[in-house]
Amino acid sequence: MQKYPSIPIAQTVVRICSSFNIQRVVICPGSRNAPLTNGFVSHPNFITYSIVDERAAAFFALGMAQQLNHPVALVCTSGSAILNFYPAIAEAYYSNIPLVVLSADRMPHNIDIGDGQTIRQENIFSSHIEAQASLLPDVIHATSTLIANPLQTFLTNGAKQKVVEDVQYKHQQHNEKEIVRVLSAAILRNGPVHLNIPMEEPLYGMTETEFPLKDYSLQRKEESISENEMSTFKSLWHAAPKKWVIIGQLAPNQLDEDWVNQLCDDSSVVVFTETTSNTFIKKGIASIDTLMAPLEQIETDLKSITPSILLTIGGMVVSKKIKAFLRKNHPEQHWHVDPKKAYNTYYCLNQHFKCSPNAFLKSIYTNFSSNINSSFQTTVLTIYNKFKDRGQEYLKTLPFSDFYVFKTLSEVIPPSYHLQVSNSSSIRYTQLLNWPKGIQIFSNRGTSGIDGSTSTAVGAAQINALPTLLVTGDLSFFYDCNGLWNNHIPSNFKIILINNNGGGIFRILPGEKDTPIFDTYFETLHHRNAKYIAKTFDIDYQIIRSKWRLKEKLTRFFANDKRPKLIEIETPRQLNDQVLFNYFKSMTN
Repeated sequence: MQKYPSIPIAQTVVRICSSFNIQRVVICPGSRNAPLTNGFVSHPNFITYSIVDERAAAFFALGMAQQLNHPVALVCTSGSAILNFYPAIAEAYYSNIPLVVLSADRMPHNIDIGDGQTIRQENIFSSHIEAQASLLPDVIHATSTLIANPLQTFLTNGAKQKVVEDVQYKHQQHNEKEIVRVLSAAILRNGPVHLNIPMEEPLYGMTETEFPLKDYSLQRKEESISENEMSTFKSLWHAAPKKWVIIGQLAPNQLDEDWVNQLCDDSSVVVFTETTSNTFIKKGIASIDTLMAPLEQIETDLKSITPSILLTIGGMVVSKKIKAFLRKNHPEQHWHVDPKKAYNTYYCLNQHFKCSPNAFLKSIYTNFSSNINSSFQTTVLTIYNKFKDRGQEYLKTLPFSDFYVFKTLSEVIPPSYHLQVSNSSSIRYTQLLNWPKGIQIFSNRGTSGIDGSTSTAVGAAQINALPTLLVTGDLSFFYDCNGLWNNHIPSNFKIILINNNGGGIFRILPGEKDTPIFDTYFETLHHRNAKYIAKTFDIDYQIIRSKWRLKEKLTRFFANDKRPKLIEIETPRQLNDQVLFNYFKSMTN
């Protein structure tokens, strides 16, 4: 027989999660969350994962939700445990990833009285959450304990059974409504939500009795875009001779190839993508900084390449250089297309279309007639290709460095791989190279932090059918080594760790280099390697310290999927930045 938690509030949460088709649940150990843990583990509709470190667990859940585009539940006990979820919650909020945080809590009258494992959990994520609720506690569970507490206000001393049942009914109705509201927000608004769940001991009881519960289902609204509303913008679009389309972070297959090709075939449009766009263009700019970095160094009239209309699609953009360019050279119009939100990244946003990119592009390019004859695309692409060709010549002479490693990786990685990339210099190098079509590239660009890349990659590997490769820097890897502390690492999971003995990104940024202050507090110079971390977590390990046979070793690295692998590549700390600077400089010579 199916068993459920005997505490009504816990049973209600578990059963409504099931009715909303939430299937994956990440559980952190604890006692106060025992009713939720037992409820999810005992229910056949859930796949559960045990992760000890709450911060790693939250990013692990985020990785799964990133791939599913559907909520993953995250369960913790009371007290400081929930605080460790916050970095992943912030990332989920800014990356539009649905997470359902279920925090067990002490009874409300036991907060701030000096009991252990009690903090103020209500509204704890209020700045970075789509919806939240603190549920009302059951009064039919541990009723005598409740009444005996002089600080509680739910029941009076000597309350009769009818009074207890009436209060319980009101609490139950309230809780069901709030659970449905919060879970609906996770799905409809595609972001993190939080349910705080107070429960009293005893906590471990289970029952075969299903408490009365309504049937709940998600109420979706059909997406629509009005032709009348679009007519003015459609006319503006097709009358403009100079347009840019910047495609930011997107999951694979979110943009129909036909509409992307339509943009590329429009002579008045220049399409910009990044690796995290997961959008392959037949004609456009796939390496934004290859255009922008040389333009920063030369004196030229930029009016000829500045768009009159800027259309942006998708999430965060990695390139700081294109942000600087557009903040200085404003287009007349900036339109952003997203069902949820629009950021004024370039300081000139004046229209937010709340629909999917496919719906918008269908409206723009269906039943239109444009007589415009524009050379704008040709002009911009000619400049871009000139810079790119010069850069390609320099790439042939690269010494052993971070850049050389990324270039070699882009040449040998199999075409069907799921690539997770850590932040700082790692994600920036990927933007400068061509990757095989079929590669899927993800990175935590919502907050752009280094703190959960490994955990996210392991979580994503639970869902994505392609083999997973994490490409990470040394600080990001060592910071999140607990991301490997679980029993869920697939045999085809691989890590390339580029170890330049510090925060290499700081050598690229302005500031005085190679001083005691810089080495210690910015670059954070170290001399560690990952050999014993790999051994601890039973991961195959090898290290490379030179250019010799790198390509051959990387090719072999991808050949065998019998166990997880880590290859550590030590690069010259004081050379990497100069190699990158020389690459950009070569384009202007």
